[in-house]
Amino acid sequence: MDLRKILIAGLVLAAPVASLLAQSGPKSPLIELTQIPCQFLESEDGRDRGFKAAAAKDCEAINARGGRQRVAESKTIELRPGKYIFRVTNKNVPYELGFWVRGESLVDRARLPSVSGGGLTSGKTQDYAIELKAGNYVYSCPLNPTPDYKLVVRN
Repeated sequence: MDLRKILIAGLVLAAPVASLLAQSGPKSPLIELTQIPCQFLESEDGRDRGFKAAAAKDCEAINARGGRQRVAESKTIELRPGKYIFRVTNKNVPYELGFWVRGESLVDRARLPSVSGGGLTSGKTQDYAIELKAGNYVYSCPLNPTPDYKLVVRN
């Protein structure tokens, strides 16, 4: 068999494989979140509070003064059980950030899935995949740090 016939045979076989891969099912829904100093922008209804922070200790002081009130006013993410991708962006925070989704209470932390990671330098975006079960969660950045925003998963 000459090279031309081998290449044509390879293309004929590759086409159904590519078609199967394209039809492999729906992709996980994407939840996009943007971190700015001391907060997640979307969680606070898109309101940039204009916080300035050169280090995590700056956010600790800011959140001690008003973090609880901001969480009370924040948007709770409501989802159904399933696989999700949280796409988190560090928008102009001058130090490394991370992301952490976990059960809201200690009992929930033991029984519900969790995902976390760091390495989000200024301008970087990173994906965090998780399969959520029904329950109450919180998400935050312990490195920024942000308040614990609420996430509820219901059937």
